[in-house]
Amino acid sequence: MIRNDKNKKDSEMPKLVKCNRCGLPETYETIEFDSFGVCNICEATKFKTEEIDWDQRLQMLTALTEEFRGKYSYDCVVPFSGGKDSTFTLWYLVKKLGLKPLVVQFNHGFMRPNLIENNERTFKKLGVDVISFTPKWHVVKLLMKESFLRKGDFCWHCHTGIFSFPMHIALKFRTPLVFWGEPSTEYTAYYDYKANQIENVDEERFNKFVNLGLTGEDMREILLGSEGLDPRDFDPYIYPASADLKEANIKSVALGSFIPWDTRSQSKLIEEELGWKGDEVEGMPPGIYDYEKIECYMQGSRDYIKFLKRGYGRVTQMTALDRRRGLMSPDEGDELVEKYEGKRPASIEILLEFLDMDEQEFEDLVSKMAVPPQKPFFEKIEIGVRTKDFSSWYREKK
Repeated sequence: MIRNDKNKKDSEMPKLVKCNRCGLPETYETIEFDSFGVCNICEATKFKTEEIDWDQRLQMLTALTEEFRGKYSYDCVVPFSGGKDSTFTLWYLVKKLGLKPLVVQFNHGFMRPNLIENNERTFKKLGVDVISFTPKWHVVKLLMKESFLRKGDFCWHCHTGIFSFPMHIALKFRTPLVFWGEPSTEYTAYYDYKANQIENVDEERFNKFVNLGLTGEDMREILLGSEGLDPRDFDPYIYPASADLKEANIKSVALGSFIPWDTRSQSKLIEEELGWKGDEVEGMPPGIYDYEKIECYMQGSRDYIKFLKRGYGRVTQMTALDRRRGLMSPDEGDELVEKYEGKRPASIEILLEFLDMDEQEFEDLVSKMAVPPQKPFFEKIEIGVRTKDFSSWYREKK
């Protein structure tokens, strides 16, 4: 139940220091500010735009693809969620580079109707082979709850599965080249454009920020005593052995390390070329960012939890991206953040059912994990608007 206490003073709300250029707050992952109050993410974007020789990077991409073309079961493996980035990546590899890919999809359990239609249309239009894997639902729920209790993030199963399972497939099909979409440097500073290096999507990266410091082996040890579990249930979430990857000469890279990434123009392209359709997402401005994070009906809950813990959500991230590119003024960005961010999404009802957790337990846990100076004030939170497809989302309690 949402409480509203109009007597709560705004002065009690935490005031976060924000980047003078893009508006990202001090609680943002990997953020640092210079003496002018500009963040390192902004500086990396400036370097990307002004310093990187993208013609040379394209030549590197050509050399890389020719090294593997026609020599294996497939020219490359493409991990695929059906979102804007993986869809553009698949289109580019097939239509621009003429590669024969094996598409690998890890079904996290929350795919939306529009996404499923997008995927079917994309696969047919591009004429690609696809492997789709859906893990045991019983295991997924256990992993969601354990990662939420320990890390405040219920998406562990999704992120580890998405980044580890395609690597297992690359080994099984003896296809050493793996192409991902955008590099992490678009959004964080775990890696840096200014290092002018190709970002390898490898085990080091996986352990650095994908698995939250919890390995699949850790989860197996923690949960194996639970009813109905087999030790092999955790295999999809465990990154392949380094020795196996090295022996197979696996190269796993982000396409965005070779071509300048631009989510707006790429989203428009796949709409025109593939009939790809955006969607409304909980907590996002309708019609503005309908291309962003349409893959999962739990996305609104994930963004909401981030807001509670860190004082910002996806609207802040997207407006920051547009402000860096000169596509949006600070005032326009601030207005969107103020209007749409931080509202309680309807998907929280479903999430709490899956986690077998009540509202008070949820609030207590998230409050303990808030990143200072952020502090959630649940009594001031408004209720968000349900999306049109909400009634179609799977739930176990009717």
